[in-house]
Amino acid sequence: MTGSGARPQQIDTSKAHSARMYDYYLGGKDWYPVDQEAAEKVKEVFPFIVTGARANRDFMHRATRTLATEYGVRQFIDIGTGIPTEPNLHQVAQEVAPDARVVYADNDPTVLEYTDALTLSRPEGKTAYVHADLRHDAVLESRELRSTIDLDKPVALSMLAVTHFLPDEDGPVEIVREMVQRLAPGSFLVLSHATPDFNPAAEKAVEVYRASGTPAQIRTKSEIMRFFEGTELIEPGLTTTHRWRPDGDSGITDADAFFYAGIGRKP
Repeated sequence: MTGSGARPQQIDTSKAHSARMYDYYLGGKDWYPVDQEAAEKVKEVFPFIVTGARANRDFMHRATRTLATEYGVRQFIDIGTGIPTEPNLHQVAQEVAPDARVVYADNDPTVLEYTDALTLSRPEGKTAYVHADLRHDAVLESRELRSTIDLDKPVALSMLAVTHFLPDEDGPVEIVREMVQRLAPGSFLVLSHATPDFNPAAEKAVEVYRASGTPAQIRTKSEIMRFFEGTELIEPGLTTTHRWRPDGDSGITDADAFFYAGIGRKP
């Protein structure tokens, strides 16, 4: 694992990366031609990708506010952070609770270049960044996380649009389960995951990701429910991102969103 003060491998601009493609969908500028090319191929076969990415981002905002406001959560761990897009999770949390503490983790060297934006905390709170690969690195054991988060107290573990980049052979359900087991009672798992349930064309997007060198596997609702085993889903349960406690009528359909999302509380 590489700590926040170190520099990992050089950025590979010869192969598309999911974090930079996601930034492209959201209208960001931190991508390379190879990412743009792959993202445009995805849009060709699955034009809903942009709407779905934005709906997923909006879910993060609502979920974070809900946990900070209604459940008093003051500690957040964001796995698969991606390239900063304001407002970031710590900005949403600290708007509600200035003393909130947030740790970001990602394995894309590009994200590491933007840690200043991710660690610009309010003085009452604290943020940190861990450069790590969820499949191989013990994120919860990192020095940066342990100096920021008290794992003996409730934590919100945010894993948005992450687990569909972990094929079954990587053991994603087991990875998530082991992380949740390490958390204190009263902690929360916040998870969103792409699905083919509403639009089979989503599988074509997966094929583009795989062809560009990014492993991907989207799952049905019953398969995604497995990630929440051992937790109690809070209302409204596992639903599409835009239907999870919406602020109003978004005008988005389930096919547009193509993500399931939910929050499970550890008893």
